[in-house]
Amino acid sequence: MSDDLLTTYQLAPSILSADFGQLENQIGLVMDAGVRVIHVDVMDGHFVPNITIGPVVVQHIRDQVHEGGGALDVHLMIENPERYIDAFAAAGSDWINVHAEACTHLNAVLAQIRAAGCKAGVTINPATPLATIQEVTGDIDFALMMTVNPGFSGQQFIASVLPKIRRARMLLPEGAGLQVDGGVGPDTIEAALDTGANLFVAGSAVFGAADPAAAARGLIDAMACRLDSQP
Repeated sequence: MSDDLLTTYQLAPSILSADFGQLENQIGLVMDAGVRVIHVDVMDGHFVPNITIGPVVVQHIRDQVHEGGGALDVHLMIENPERYIDAFAAAGSDWINVHAEACTHLNAVLAQIRAAGCKAGVTINPATPLATIQEVTGDIDFALMMTVNPGFSGQQFIASVLPKIRRARMLLPEGAGLQVDGGVGPDTIEAALDTGANLFVAGSAVFGAADPAAAARGLIDAMACRLDSQP
């Protein structure tokens, strides 16, 4: 698994929208279509109003993703994430990102992620000021900008976040990835690409489609067109 995935254009389908009865098959379909980052949304019913999955699911899919040359991108939408980082790392996570809003001692949590052998990311919600992460940009490998309020898949893209994402690109050091999560699909991918972000989480737009592989290819092709149009 190459570190280049963090700094190149990548689609990261979220398994939150997948059919868990066909999870391995659906992951295989999108990876065959060119996906190399699988996004895992972890929710606790406290930080966000939903409960999803734990380390056992990461452990279940890690070999499939890693053998396909991919990375497991684990998004902890939970309170007290420091209690669970080591378990998710041991389960096979490659990237772990935590919400700035959920961390009293954010520097320490990011250091814990890196000490566990994972790439460290920080996430902020749509209404959270970008300045919240200004002092930790040297401690992260990527930042995630939410374009929905976290907790449920299938929400509408909040376009008013776009200027903040552009400012984030300027704030982050060279070599740091910039991820967009929430409402990303065929109708919003171009606007997200215009911000300078390079990592795009898509849940229902991929796994909610009748043909997840075709949906993934469509979004990947949109990224490729952007690359081809750059001077």
